[in-house]
Amino acid sequence: MTVSLPMSARKIALVFAALCMVQFALAQTRSAPGGGMAIAPSAPLGDTPTLSVVEWLQRMHSASRQRSYVGTFVVSAATGDLSSARIWHVCEGDLQMERVEALSGPPRSTFRRNDRVMTFLPDAKVVKSEKRDSLELFPNLLGTPDSALNDFYSVRVLGKGRVAGFDADVVNLVPRDMLRFGYRIWSERRSGLVVKLQTLDGEGRVVEQSAFSELQLDAPVKVQALSQMMADTTGYRIEKSELDRTTPQAEGWTLKNPVDGFKPASCYRRTLGGAGSGEHAMQWTFTDGLATVSLFVEPYDAQRQPKEVLLALGATHTMTRRLVDPSGDWWLTAVGEVPPQTLEAFALRLARTR
Repeated sequence: MTVSLPMSARKIALVFAALCMVQFALAQTRSAPGGGMAIAPSAPLGDTPTLSVVEWLQRMHSASRQRSYVGTFVVSAATGDLSSARIWHVCEGDLQMERVEALSGPPRSTFRRNDRVMTFLPDAKVVKSEKRDSLELFPNLLGTPDSALNDFYSVRVLGKGRVAGFDADVVNLVPRDMLRFGYRIWSERRSGLVVKLQTLDGEGRVVEQSAFSELQLDAPVKVQALSQMMADTTGYRIEKSELDRTTPQAEGWTLKNPVDGFKPASCYRRTLGGAGSGEHAMQWTFTDGLATVSLFVEPYDAQRQPKEVLLALGATHTMTRRLVDPSGDWWLTAVGEVPPQTLEAFALRLARTR
């Protein structure tokens, strides 16, 4: 059984970072079935670009790294859960900075300066500091997009639409198998930035939607102002996440066979229970260029991990599994914005090498 969880501020920060915006509008629109989308008929596409999957993703990814903006961002799940946040995003050369202020749920402010992320929790007077290789932008491309993406997704141009007052191209990225979700994307016509994103299951149903309800492009956001806010930790206790780069081989793990389309992106050794506890977990992350899956493996503890579960939070699934091994059991937590069967495939192929 899959248990649905309410939308959290952490989730909206992750999904927001996953969005990226777009030329000229069409007067006529129609209501598409199954979700009330306003999309112009796809026949007179006019100047809509004819691009491959990789070319569309390159355009969106570049836009997410080149435009400054301020906006209100809303994430909704098929279960009816809704979260929103105020976003400030600025680019100066190779520098990326963001401020994400939760408007729903417990107060939370998240700042990102390139790969350094700091989350302020005012109620607890705690700042969580961590470093991330993946900046969780949509699409989650690691360097140059791999042409192999065309083997796992096809692209279909649906027409034109409007989001938050901006004209957008609307495209579908359709998965070629059941191991990944599909995506319906509204890409702002002039820049390519994603202003709205729907994640679709195998039946074409929307499992999660993310969109700007209000947006100001090229807003006068100042890096110095965000940097000062990020550095002001007066009155807060700083908790640093201890991460050491490692390899699955060094940690004694392997996949017996790869999961189609997913390639290793990073592997870290995480400290559990605070510095000096002597307990560690491995975090092994995979991506197909759009979706990511992270495998967290730690020694099994019956007190901390009483039962196996499958949880759903919008498009993100979490599966826990006890791995039995003669040298001692292990506890796997698999997390990804993928269907449950994909997490199951990773769990079945994960194997101990020592």
